[in-house]
Amino acid sequence: MSPADTVARKAPVQLPEADGDFYQFARTLSEDENRIRLKVRAFMEQDVQPIIAGYWERDEFPFEILPKLKALDIAGSTYQGYGGAGWSTTLLGFVMMEMARVDCSISTFFGVHAGLAMGSIYLCGSEEQKRKWLPPMAAMEKIGSFGLTEPDVGSGAAGGLTTTAKRDGDTWILSGQKKWIGNATWGDVTIVWARDVDDGQVKGFIVENKTPGFHVEKILHKMALRVVQNGLITLKDCRVSEADRLQNATSFKDTARVLAMTRAGVAWESVGCARGAYEHALTYAQRRMQFGKPIAGFQLVQDLLFRMLCNITSSQAVCLRLSQMQDQGLMRDEHAALAKGVCTVRMRETAGWARELLGANGILLDQHVGRFVADAEALYSYEGTREMNALIVGRAITGFSAFV
Repeated sequence: MSPADTVARKAPVQLPEADGDFYQFARTLSEDENRIRLKVRAFMEQDVQPIIAGYWERDEFPFEILPKLKALDIAGSTYQGYGGAGWSTTLLGFVMMEMARVDCSISTFFGVHAGLAMGSIYLCGSEEQKRKWLPPMAAMEKIGSFGLTEPDVGSGAAGGLTTTAKRDGDTWILSGQKKWIGNATWGDVTIVWARDVDDGQVKGFIVENKTPGFHVEKILHKMALRVVQNGLITLKDCRVSEADRLQNATSFKDTARVLAMTRAGVAWESVGCARGAYEHALTYAQRRMQFGKPIAGFQLVQDLLFRMLCNITSSQAVCLRLSQMQDQGLMRDEHAALAKGVCTVRMRETAGWARELLGANGILLDQHVGRFVADAEALYSYEGTREMNALIVGRAITGFSAFV
């Protein structure tokens, strides 16, 4: 009998499940809410996880999953009316976490469409615009994008947008470029934010991607979120009707309202990313044999798992309280900024520890962890870098703005 056989005989019949919800946060949801969460989990585990590594490697989007994703009926679910189900943002946070727990690209695709694009219309659109666009977007018959970032303007979007909008009678002429725009290469409509050349204010426009003067080029050679199809949009004398200008977006403060609403979702995504990496690492440690026994029985491995779980648990507590505040109308920009900033830092650290635990196997797509490590870099950067979120919080707690 080999030493490995001896260990296997002494091992418990059933090892603990790899579950990152150590404090059972899911129990804060109602039974109906948990049924929705578990429905999303089942979809992600059964329909996405078996195929996603191949799509990630090929830099392609799995269009084959869209019918089942549509059937979940979860897009725009926090909005009242217009095809929305009126969910709490807490439930939406758990759903975003469940998506990112399997793949951050799918959660990002969903967040861009249902959060940033639909949210722009919901918060800043007229009643007519909401009735026209939100129901088909909620049904995922129309897919949306969010065009804010530019080739040379990321964190400086508040005061430095170079894309321009010029009023010409009943139309607006949009000119400029937008970069890193998720879903833009194949979606139907993009919310374009541009600076009005007459009054200098940022305004939003609902632009159908087939509009003349609207051109999209796929961004290649990405190392993260490879399943998300990011586009470089070039607007050249792109004419948009005044009826398609977001009627309640008159300055960057309105853009910021959209970002604050969706930033909480990115914090939840980061928890999901960390959980996915941790749970794969834990399962691996329970099965991987070295020196005649599973490496899960070694002190240094257990210490790594402990540190990962601490990060996940504390981050999930932050996200849960943030969503509760959002549901109660108490959340401010600085609250969302703190959550996004701290949770993405902990996510990045946790994914790195998971890769460390797997050793050389950690860079193989077959083990999934390497994908989480790479995707964490994108979540860490978008919707406000750690530094920008630190300044939002710093302004709130000191009373002084350190923005240049």
